[in-house]
Parts: sequence; C-alpha cells; structure tokens
Amino acid sequence: MSAPRKEQLSDDVTIWEGDCLQILPEIGEVDHIICDPPYERIMHEAKSGAARRIRTDGRTEITALDFAPIDEIRDATAGLFARVSVGWAIIFCAPEGVGRWADAINATPAKYKRACVWVKPDSTPQLNGQGPAMGAENFVVAWCGRGYARWNAGGKRGVYTRLTNPPEREGTHPTEKPIKLMSDLVTDFTQPGQLVCDPFCGSGSTGIACVNLGRRFVGIERDPKWFDLSCRRISEALKRPRLPLPEPVKVKQEAFL
Repeated sequence: MSAPRKEQLSDDVTIWEGDCLQILPEIGEVDHIICDPPYERIMHEAKSGAARRIRTDGRTEITALDFAPIDEIRDATAGLFARVSVGWAIIFCAPEGVGRWADAINATPAKYKRACVWVKPDSTPQLNGQGPAMGAENFVVAWCGRGYARWNAGGKRGVYTRLTNPPEREGTHPTEKPIKLMSDLVTDFTQPGQLVCDPFCGSGSTGIACVNLGRRFVGIERDPKWFDLSCRRISEALKRPRLPLPEPVKVKQEAFL
C-alpha cells in the first residue's frame, strides 16, 4: 500500500489524502474534530433512487452520492474520535442517524451531549408533493476532553439557521457545507490557535472557516477529486488577507468527576 499523500498548504494547514481510520492515529492528538461524514445508508438509498433524480423545477438533476454510507465504520470512527480529540467532536448526520451516533459515542469514553439542528430556509421542496420536504439537518456534539465541557456561546440554543445555497457556494461537491455555518461552529466551539481536524474533508468548508478565524487545521479526504477540491479552496482562502495566528490556548485537563 502506497504512503498517504500529504499537502502542506501553510505552516498551520495540512491536508491528507487517505482513510481517516488509518491516518488519524498517525496525526495524534487534536483539539477538536468538526466533520461531515457520509450519510446513513437509508439516506443514500433515498438520494440515489431514480425518482429522486427527476427534477420538475428546471434545475440540475439530483445525482447519486458517490461515496459509501457511514454505517459500517460508525463505531470505529466514534472510538477513534474519542481517543484523539481533547475537546469537542461535532458530527453532521441525517435525523435518522442521531440515535445511532449517540449509541456509538456512548460506547466510548467521550460524553454525548445532544443533537443540534441546522435549519435550511432554502432547502429543496418535496418535488412530488407527497409529503413534507426536509428542512433541517442535524449534528451531534460530544465532549472528548476531561472535566467539564467548555464552549464560547454560554446558554445559546443548538439551532443554527444558514442558507444551503448562499451566493458564495461553489456547488462542486454534492454535500458542500456553507462556510458561514462552519464559521459559526468554529467560533462557538473552538479557541483561536487551536488545532481543528476534519477527517471527512470533502469540499474543505471547515478548513476555510478555520483559516478565516485563526485556527490551525488538518483535513483528511480519501477521494482524490475531493482532496484536490479541498486543497484548491483552502489554498484560495490562505491567499486572502488574514490576521496572524495567536498562540494556542492551553487547555487545563481536569480529572473526571
């Protein structure tokens, strides 16, 4: 097996091409994980059916997802996240996946907190009119550090409202996350100078948010075309003016209560 491909985009940004289950242990400890892994199998089947690809509104046809569902590696992924993160693990999923991720996380030393909601005001309507359309997506949050969980948003509710298709959306990747949404999460859950890892880097939105907000970043993507897309988009973000990175915040590790 060939060695994983690695692109050092700056002193503070690294992207790996390969399987996160193999590469994450080599990277070692990170401050936080923020990621959008593949959908659950039930969602893949729904999005890949022929009926889903027929559009009646004149827009581009919905294409089948070209990556495998998360089901077979969910437990291993949750265990690895709990081992390498010393802070948060934030994991996007379909509503049907919330309970499955909670079960997987609760089987590790990490502390499952709750499911949060990304509200999509411009989500696609139910084109066949046979039921309500999907208007939101979930992400689960787990604390992988020691002691009490810490974030920057006080008593804020875990509901985030951002457009799916904002003007800055590129649209090359089928599940591209809005940069403003990922910026919200980076701002609320991480500190300047900390190392954020996205093991399912996809289109690179998490990395762009980290670059813009003064966080260090390491991404992993197994598909060569999405790896190249992440490298390009994050490289473009690095070329824009930004403030110098501060020194990483030293997190005090406390004993479990």
